[in-house]
Amino acid sequence: MTMIWSLMLILGTLTLVVTQGGDAAMNALIEGAKEAVTLSYDLVGAYLLFLGLVGIVKRCDLMEKLTRLLRPFTAWLFPKAPQAGASITLTFAANMLGMGNAATPFGLQAMGEMEKTNPHPGRATPEMCTFLCVNSSCLQLVPTTLIALRQAAGSASPASILFPCLFASAVSTVTALVLCKCLSK
Repeated sequence: MTMIWSLMLILGTLTLVVTQGGDAAMNALIEGAKEAVTLSYDLVGAYLLFLGLVGIVKRCDLMEKLTRLLRPFTAWLFPKAPQAGASITLTFAANMLGMGNAATPFGLQAMGEMEKTNPHPGRATPEMCTFLCVNSSCLQLVPTTLIALRQAAGSASPASILFPCLFASAVSTVTALVLCKCLSK
């Protein structure tokens, strides 16, 4: 991926230099870096809020209760991965709140826990594939990141995308589940 992103950056910069000149290229690079920092600053609040809530949930033992509450669902989806329940629950919670980037560490932890009981290390189990598909389809109850991006861009109604996002992510998650269950047999 590093090679691909580097190649895209170099080709884009060269194209800009050839079509617009060196000054335009330098101004675009500086402006892009400035906008990236501004956007990161705008999004950091939402992520800090989520990670703070996760910390509170863990300290209050609410994660264990939530894991127990979701156990029938996660046991159905991941019958051979009961030890990864808390990490799976945190991943799903982050995705449901639209914090896909915050879900990544929990998802990696869940995959690591599932790998520990993998009878064929290095080869994905059906549970790992299902987790990857459901995580990638990303059921979002509240698309926090998208709302924050729209708000940062000056949208008059940043939350107006709530229902379309919920519908689209529900359809993609159900489709992923159906395909995983059909293909795993």
